[in-house]
Amino acid sequence: MADKNTDEVLGVHMIGPRVADLIAEAVVAMEYRASAEDISRMSHAHPTYAEAVKEAALAATADRPLHI
Repeated sequence: MADKNTDEVLGVHMIGPRVADLIAEAVVAMEYRASAEDISRMSHAHPTYAEAVKEAALAATADRPLHI
């Protein structure tokens, strides 16, 4: 979830395999007051579960797709 006006990441919800590995990225982003745009511009290895974090950030910023 990102603030509609500032785009600051406010929180995340994750359910599924390997989310314990993925939550750390969101925690760091929130600690440094990153925006969803910041996360969407970061490089994420492909194919990995971590790509889901980038895809969520892209969806939060103008609903841009990772894969077309």
